[in-house]
Amino acid sequence: MNVYENAKSVIRRAGEIGKIDDDLIRILLNIQKEIHVRFPVKMDDGSLRIFEGYRVQHNNFLGPYKGGIRYHPDVDINEVRALAMWMSLKCAVAGLPLGGGKGGVVCNPKEMSRTELERMTKGFIDAIYLDIGPEKDIPAPDVYTNSEVMGWIVDEYAKQVGKKKEEVLGVVTGKSLSDGGSEGRGEATARGGEFVLMEFMAVKDKKIVIQGFGNAGRVFAKLISKNARVIAVSDSKGGIYKGEGLNIEELIKHKEETGSVVGFRDSSEIENNELLKLECDVLVPAALESVITLENASEIKAGVVLELANGPTTPEADEILFKRGVQILPDILANAGGVSVSYFEWVQNMRGEKWSKEKVDEMLKEKMGVATKEVLGKAKELNVNNRLGAYVLAMERIGRTQLQ
Repeated sequence: MNVYENAKSVIRRAGEIGKIDDDLIRILLNIQKEIHVRFPVKMDDGSLRIFEGYRVQHNNFLGPYKGGIRYHPDVDINEVRALAMWMSLKCAVAGLPLGGGKGGVVCNPKEMSRTELERMTKGFIDAIYLDIGPEKDIPAPDVYTNSEVMGWIVDEYAKQVGKKKEEVLGVVTGKSLSDGGSEGRGEATARGGEFVLMEFMAVKDKKIVIQGFGNAGRVFAKLISKNARVIAVSDSKGGIYKGEGLNIEELIKHKEETGSVVGFRDSSEIENNELLKLECDVLVPAALESVITLENASEIKAGVVLELANGPTTPEADEILFKRGVQILPDILANAGGVSVSYFEWVQNMRGEKWSKEKVDEMLKEKMGVATKEVLGKAKELNVNNRLGAYVLAMERIGRTQLQ
């Protein structure tokens, strides 16, 4: 079953449990609009290459579509559909007036120069600019895209619609501070996850395992290590373990110097699949989809799973973990810090304001704390796992806006 079918299966299940209107369920199981484009890009060697890109707009009942753009050789339409669907639910859980979207271009950015990436980005925007905009669809960074890419999008969008750059800053979020970005955006996903976990439990001296050491996993490790012990982390090249706790500041330097966490001093190497099964208080999947599955769910020894990644746990694994008493803080809650601060950035752009990092962090803490209480309350009310509680909560909120 692909991730899109997984997402739809949870919507169906949540719809039954929450007694959600059948019409709304049918609406949420379908995508409002899919944009599939092929566009030419001149490469550095003078050759012409045709790239393939997607923008999926799942639902805009709550507000403009919102969601990242990823550059990856394995970008797949079903993955993009699932991510757009999750974004609709995530925005609803966080109480944001935004809908769900997602985009991607099939490419390998590691094999492209900066100038090729810029031309490709602008070519993609040329192909989809009529379907995005500050009040229509607001992209953001995702896998292998960043603030520089967002700046290129603003430039090209402004050119295509015939406006000054300053007039269209709200077309994307995740921009650099000099380009109209928000304080706190770079660490927002990890900080939001920290706020969710701290609302749920006391973290002092707890043992934490983090699968994935990209931006979200790395920043989360740095933040949580001030109170808890991070005993294991991994990246695409392997994992490391130290029972007494890893020095995260030193580990980040090691990763920057060597390109991997593997080989970090005073640690033991551990395979990714074994890392997931370590005894710990909190397991944090922060990388890929579908890493906790029917095959390994019974071997998960963590008491709590905090999903910083999108879709890391399959529906079958959800059921096993729930029966075993493992508490999952689901992705549409746990990683909603990123889209929440993206919303703050958009508001600042639309109002011509600039907020301090302290204000952004305080607003994020309040928003994530409220959302956590609401999700846990809904799950308890229905006697279901936290994911189903989050889905029902989100679906109720989307339904209230449309099906009066």
